[in-house]
Amino acid sequence: MKKLIASICLCLGIIPAASAASSREDLQARVDAAKVVLDQIMGAQDRSIPMNILQQATCVGVVPGLLKGAFVFGGQYGQGVVTCRTGKGWSAPVFIRMAGGSFGFQIGGQSTDLVLVAVNDRGFQDLLKNKFKIGGDASAAAGPVGRSSQAATDWKMNAELLSYSRNKGLFAGIDLDGTSVSQNQEDTNVYFGKPHTFEAVLRGDVAVPQGSVEFVRAVAHYFIQAKQH
Repeated sequence: MKKLIASICLCLGIIPAASAASSREDLQARVDAAKVVLDQIMGAQDRSIPMNILQQATCVGVVPGLLKGAFVFGGQYGQGVVTCRTGKGWSAPVFIRMAGGSFGFQIGGQSTDLVLVAVNDRGFQDLLKNKFKIGGDASAAAGPVGRSSQAATDWKMNAELLSYSRNKGLFAGIDLDGTSVSQNQEDTNVYFGKPHTFEAVLRGDVAVPQGSVEFVRAVAHYFIQAKQH
């Protein structure tokens, strides 16, 4: 029990520490991890994101290893990247933070990969905000799973964002109500080497850095593949 409590405290202790400034190498590792997560999820075929959702995607966010920990008070923290569809393809990535909390009699800790899919222009506009709360400022729904799943036709058409999680190989929609999403302008500036607004990057006005070409190509590949079906 003491070891379990210690590990949970360590997990929760990482949350504030993770907000410290990241190095260019840290950020490149985050982009690379996002591509790996996306490739693995889309490689699941009949357990991946449905084609009709990929067809409508305006933005895709990937948060590798969202940290969760709980001992009476619960919390979660993660950092990831977002790219959005433009008239010329998909944008260079920007960096985001996700944070949330809960209260209740709970104990445990885990690391979960998270995927956010904006499915209309409202979802895109949400990502241009400095900070917004899922379920409050932005309507969201747990996304359906399955390339040709019948459930893919039943998801809330008024949702701006669809959310998915992957834990221990299992991929499923997840309810993220109450979780806040904020721009990580500091990390974005470090990665590009100079300041760029989220709007400029996500609208495609900033060239894709060499280090993120493979991630952006992966997103574009799945998007084009969906359009061809």
